[in-house]
Amino acid sequence: MDPRQEHRQLLTRRHFFGRSATGIGTAALASLLQPKLFGSSQEPNDSSLPHFQPKAKRVIFLFMSGAPSQMDLWDYKPAMDKYFDQDLPDSVRMGQRITTMTSGQSRFPIAPSMYKFQQYGQSGTWVSELLPHMAKRVDDITVVKTVHTSAINHDPAITFIQTGAEQPGRPSLGAWLSYGLGSANQNLPAFVVLHSSWSAKRDAQALFARLWGTGFLPSEHQGVSLRSKGDPVLYLSDPKGVSPEARRRMLDGLAKLNGKLHQKVGDPEIQARIAQYEMAFRMQSSVPELMDFAKEPDHVLDMYGPDVRKPGTFAANCLLARRLVERDVRFVQIFHRGWDQHDSMTRDLPLQCKDIDQPCAALIQDLKRNGLFDDTLIVWGGEFGRTIYCQGPLSRTNYGRDHHPRCYSMWLAGGGIRGGLSYGETDDFCYNIVDKPVHIHDLNATILHCLGIDHERLIFRYQGRDFRLTDVHGNVVHDLLA
Repeated sequence: MDPRQEHRQLLTRRHFFGRSATGIGTAALASLLQPKLFGSSQEPNDSSLPHFQPKAKRVIFLFMSGAPSQMDLWDYKPAMDKYFDQDLPDSVRMGQRITTMTSGQSRFPIAPSMYKFQQYGQSGTWVSELLPHMAKRVDDITVVKTVHTSAINHDPAITFIQTGAEQPGRPSLGAWLSYGLGSANQNLPAFVVLHSSWSAKRDAQALFARLWGTGFLPSEHQGVSLRSKGDPVLYLSDPKGVSPEARRRMLDGLAKLNGKLHQKVGDPEIQARIAQYEMAFRMQSSVPELMDFAKEPDHVLDMYGPDVRKPGTFAANCLLARRLVERDVRFVQIFHRGWDQHDSMTRDLPLQCKDIDQPCAALIQDLKRNGLFDDTLIVWGGEFGRTIYCQGPLSRTNYGRDHHPRCYSMWLAGGGIRGGLSYGETDDFCYNIVDKPVHIHDLNATILHCLGIDHERLIFRYQGRDFRLTDVHGNVVHDLLA
């Protein structure tokens, strides 16, 4: 790009005001002196973070993109067996909207889960046979069966749980934590994103970078996505003929040029750019060491299962997540796609569960082994649930399920969360919540609380309005806390 054109594109609203008529220029000057009066502040409005003593220092969010079927995994509904192939009663549905994928069906036949459930642990938590390894860890986790959301399609629902709004443009949870709490490791990003391969059908919902973006927060708080092939980060390795010393001299010169430009135009994003260049330089030494599993003992690798030795698998990413939080990375997000079983659920769901069951259980065990479990919060779940009624052909051994936002299951562990708890109740049809609902905003408020943050006080002023992750909603679910 022509550098003159790039310079013109850096002209922000503040710079425009500063170069305009005297009255507007005065307003711009006032906004620089008191940014909270006009524009976006660059620091949390309440700088006394954390607001209280945190139980968790860091978060690992295991996100199952596509929406796992709660009644096939965590929410046991034995009463449904006698309703096989009967229509979902109108008194249960109560006119709830459905997607266009099933709205044209002439009927909504009930599909009981074909999987066996059993109670495990001292807590007696019901778990599907598809999750034999997690069944052994139920006393370490809390299963929340009454999570609900307002979105019924994937993109707005994933955007909602990640950012607190269905519309794009808001900061993600990891970005809020980076902004509010900062980084505890100067050689790695505060927020790291990992993408996993999956075993079910190949097509899956796309995941956009805005899901780990910063929205209107300063851009240095965005998630850094690590790749499983080639350089973990693009251009991490120096080109041939470029020594580390030459790279250092180049960055020093670039920092001086950016510093002069910042003095001239005052754009805070220039400072963010300088910080990101410096982080990239430090990552050239820290990331290769992070990604090298050679020093991991065989008994640890075996704990995660055979896939741990394949880069980019969910198992490998769970071990990498432990290595990241071991190095005080604030927020690790692992995405695992392929959970959107509108048909052939009994073919694909076992494959997906095999991908994640042993690694999830191993992650809990490994964090305990390293003394990290008590101050690391783990969150597992998707964007919404699945319907009890079948989409497409129904048989005793095969069925599909549509999207269902009114109730679904997630689990949390470590970092201030009670273990051995099954929280909330849904009706016999796993369609409506009958006790202890947990909205997405409640979930995010509780996550922030575990990190010592009052969700109503972590705010950012943008375009004249105070924004927060939980919008104007949300209550901490104290029953989940240890």
